Amino acid sequence: MNPHDDPDGTPADPVSPLEQALHAARALVLADLVAHEVAEAEIVSLVEESVAQRRWWVEQWPEGAGFVAGLVAQDVQDALLERYGRWPLCPVCGSGDPHALEVEPELGPDPHWVCHQAGVRVAAVGSLSGAVQA
Repeated sequence: MNPHDDPDGTPADPVSPLEQALHAARALVLADLVAHEVAEAEIVSLVEESVAQRRWWVEQWPEGAGFVAGLVAQDVQDALLERYGRWPLCPVCGSGDPHALEVEPELGPDPHWVCHQAGVRVAAVGSLSGAVQA
């Protein structure tokens, strides 16, 4: 019996590209939340809500699967702004008013967190741990 088969011996269904994209988006955004030490249960629930909503969106437009990570990051950022405040705060600008990074492109592959004030890419979505200042 193949270890990937179901217990009754039938081959297990492979994970669809849609589910792979959604799981990857969830993991990337959770990594950024953990990097900024804000991955509390209520905030993780915001990620789950976004993933559920984006599941419907990408089912309607399968070609958009590569855009899901950036969209989930934006959804969570918007939800956090409404409930808690700006996130993620820019680790690049050391002076002036604290400001949040933005996701670019707004709708496209390979999303990054960008500081528009400094005009720099700070990190790929999912990679904020390397950009967090101690």
